[in-house]
Amino acid sequence: MTGKAKPKKHTAKEIAAKADAATTNRGGGKAGLVDRTGLDKGGHAKFECPHCKVTAPDVKSMQIHHDARHPKIPFEEAKVTNLHATVAVAESSKPKPGIRGSLKK
Repeated sequence: MTGKAKPKKHTAKEIAAKADAATTNRGGGKAGLVDRTGLDKGGHAKFECPHCKVTAPDVKSMQIHHDARHPKIPFEEAKVTNLHATVAVAESSKPKPGIRGSLKK
């Protein structure tokens, strides 16, 4: 027996959504660790705070972080570390994390 108002079958849209969620790299877990830490080219964490080593994707986000966490120290864009400039060139065949795409090909 089924419960109240619960369909017995799954729709094609629901099955496709589940397959997409299972096979797409969303940037979380171990697969997205390199992306979040900025250790690899293509990661979203591009800039690093010189005071607390927190990473941010762009200078504006870094300035927001700096104003919130280090209000007594003036923000100097020149002191912000660009992590992508310090990392060696990555392989072009290696898939970049955080980019939507099927893992099953």
